[in-house]
Amino acid sequence: MSPRKNRPKGSGSGGAGRGGDEESGARYGGFEHAEDHQGEEYRVRHVAGASAVGKTYRCPGCDQEIPSGVPHVVAWPQYGGVDDRRHWHKACWNARDRRTSRVQRSRNAPKH
Repeated sequence: MSPRKNRPKGSGSGGAGRGGDEESGARYGGFEHAEDHQGEEYRVRHVAGASAVGKTYRCPGCDQEIPSGVPHVVAWPQYGGVDDRRHWHKACWNARDRRTSRVQRSRNAPKH
């Protein structure tokens, strides 16, 4: 009997391998899917903490830094480019509809 394989069943390309499968997010340590937000479709990728080592990002939901090595979510408009990607805390992404659209910074907060 062979061991169980815990790989998600991909939709679409069928026989795409793990090596260059950028669409599934395998290259970046997470899976990618589509979500609707305010009438626009977004691509969303869950990033494992291990693949975010050495990098910090600023969450647009809470305006706080996402430290190196912390699992988080990357989201961008369906037809957006690399410059449109935003890194969110998972809780902030899930609460994006309940948050105000404009985050107020204190006077001495960094403007990254």
